[in-house]
Amino acid sequence: MLTPQGLKGKQYRITGNSYPRLGRPPRKSKKVLAVLGSLLALALIALGGVQLVDIFTGKGKHATAQACATPSTSGKLLAAPVAASGAAPGAASGAPNGAPKATGAPAAPGAASAAPGAAPAASGAAPAATSTAVPQPQTVTVNVYNATGKAGLAARTAEELKKRGFAIGKVGNAPAALDKKVTGTAQVVSGPAGIGAATLLGSQVATPVTTADTRADATVDFVIGDGYAALLDPTQAAAALALATKPSPSASPGPGSC
Repeated sequence: MLTPQGLKGKQYRITGNSYPRLGRPPRKSKKVLAVLGSLLALALIALGGVQLVDIFTGKGKHATAQACATPSTSGKLLAAPVAASGAAPGAASGAPNGAPKATGAPAAPGAASAAPGAAPAASGAAPAATSTAVPQPQTVTVNVYNATGKAGLAARTAEELKKRGFAIGKVGNAPAALDKKVTGTAQVVSGPAGIGAATLLGSQVATPVTTADTRADATVDFVIGDGYAALLDPTQAAAALALATKPSPSASPGPGSC
């Protein structure tokens, strides 16, 4: 082994199992940049997590609903609009549990004069007041007409309606315009002032047809048809009335819209 100059014959030995670092020492600026980058990445991850929580918990929808809500100017409930055919509000065709069924078509020319109990429209007269509020049975006068070939059916039905509190008006056979022409259970006829009363009366029988004429009073005609068997029991009638007067739900607005 060669002896370096100056060691005077002494041997130069290397001990240990590590070697000295030959690279440059790490700079502090790189450490600072690495720490800042890590903090920025954590902040972005936290922001994305908060947005995901808002989406899945529905907080955004709640904020939109509050923004779209507008206070009522009067604080009173508005009356339901009156259908063009004179049908009771909330009545639907073929509704279950005996709910009244609206025809949805305007009366044919001359039908007003043919309907039982209809009053002729006076030229230039003011339109009759419209009432959609459901009254108590004691305040409703019902004319019961039999449009079938079964004798005594009008009298028996009138007696049943009287037991339920209705005031009975005329009882007899249906006029020629409706005689043997009512194929359903019953046809309920009223004027603008008797729309609410027609809703109440129609709930007493399964799937009636509700029509309107030009009479000025609040009387209602109950015309018995070929499909009539009996009135609904009081429990079914109450359920049918609740269904007929239930307001229809409004469509939900899309996200971000009012």
